[in-house]
Amino acid sequence: MQLQAFVALLSLLGAANATHERHARLGKRQNAGAVVGSSSSSSGAPTTSFSSAASTSNSPVPTTPVGTTIPPLANITSGMATPSTVPVSATYSAGSTPLISGAPVLPTPFVFQAANWPTQDQIAPTNSAEVSQWMQELNGFNIPNINPTADGTCVGDPAAASQAASRGWWTCGGFTRATDITACPSKLTWGVSFDDGPGFYSTELLNYLASKNLTSTFFVIGSRIVERPQVLVEEYMAGHEIAVHTWSHRPLTMLTTAQVVAELGWARKAIKDVIGVTPTLMRPPFGDIDDRVRAISLAMGMVPVIWTSTGTGATFDTNDWKVPGGMVTGPQSFATFEAILGNATMLNTGFVVLEHDLYPQTVDLAIGYTLPAAMNFTPTLTLDSIGHCNGIPRTNLYRESNKNTSFPYANSTSGDTSVPSGSGGQGSTTTTSGALSNAMMPISMVVASLLAAGGSLLM
Repeated sequence: MQLQAFVALLSLLGAANATHERHARLGKRQNAGAVVGSSSSSSGAPTTSFSSAASTSNSPVPTTPVGTTIPPLANITSGMATPSTVPVSATYSAGSTPLISGAPVLPTPFVFQAANWPTQDQIAPTNSAEVSQWMQELNGFNIPNINPTADGTCVGDPAAASQAASRGWWTCGGFTRATDITACPSKLTWGVSFDDGPGFYSTELLNYLASKNLTSTFFVIGSRIVERPQVLVEEYMAGHEIAVHTWSHRPLTMLTTAQVVAELGWARKAIKDVIGVTPTLMRPPFGDIDDRVRAISLAMGMVPVIWTSTGTGATFDTNDWKVPGGMVTGPQSFATFEAILGNATMLNTGFVVLEHDLYPQTVDLAIGYTLPAAMNFTPTLTLDSIGHCNGIPRTNLYRESNKNTSFPYANSTSGDTSVPSGSGGQGSTTTTSGALSNAMMPISMVVASLLAAGGSLLM
């Protein structure tokens, strides 16, 4: 699929890797502050609200941001000139103290030795001592006996697609469970996040976020972390939330259980080796998750996070990832974002949007257009990181600083505490009711209340 777009992307980015290929060929699966400044909630992270006299959707589309080096919107395309990269703004030495209370100090600076890691951008192998150890984390958890999909797509596996509801498969029908984070609870709150880094242009984004006193959640890929560890350090030390986005960015439902464990485990290890902490949030690449993948993730201590979708099937994906591959233009991606803001005003909750910091085009769109549009939107939006907007204490975002003494979920397929231990799963012949209903669930805040209520995620 989209082979021409992929070739164009490789021509544009000489250092493009297999992560780029997955974006160009498979794409993201879809189905489914008038006060300038910041305030802090009980979890300690800043939130920023903005206001404006005019709604973005009713104002002219911006053409060139004033006083910046961001190109005109019309020029943000697959063929745009590759800009210079920005070096990290700060250098943190081993032993530096992070902003997370109780978190360990920064470890010795990471040095990548290829022999100690899986091949970058390839599915992590399962025949290592590390994976054998991580597999033990699944003991005592009910992992549904759901066969892997053919390739993580509905078209590629019609039989699995016909069972999407019973599988809880997000890719085909937008099915979620109570333990998925898909929004911010408070209306008109945007849970800001960026995927697929650390990238060559992430530092430019970090500088912009700092200038606006904004925090974000970064879903990072293991293969990128080992390339640019210092960028991850800067993200973490600046107070942004760090979460897992797998080792090689493959659709997780197409992998065996051991491969899913390997993909999550190696990314988690890369993060721990670089910044000294283990995240308790993850995002499945392409949003590709079902009840088997959910159970594995939860057993390994990571809560799934997906972007918002409405009951009518509208998904809050900016399609910014399509711009480097030539599938859409910058103006088209920004128009999609404007539509997202319009849809957000009709929700009773806040929302989570899919954006990326791997490509120069996606960073330019964020810095020059989407973030400013949100900050100048009427009604006023609050921009926040995903964990914080869900009331999760900052300490609970990492295993090492978590205050709780036990994982808050019962031993069930989805981790929903309302489901008795060993109650079975969401396999093709199993039906359930209540929180695990086979009907597509609305945006659920159950997980946020569970995480915040005991002040906790895992030990």
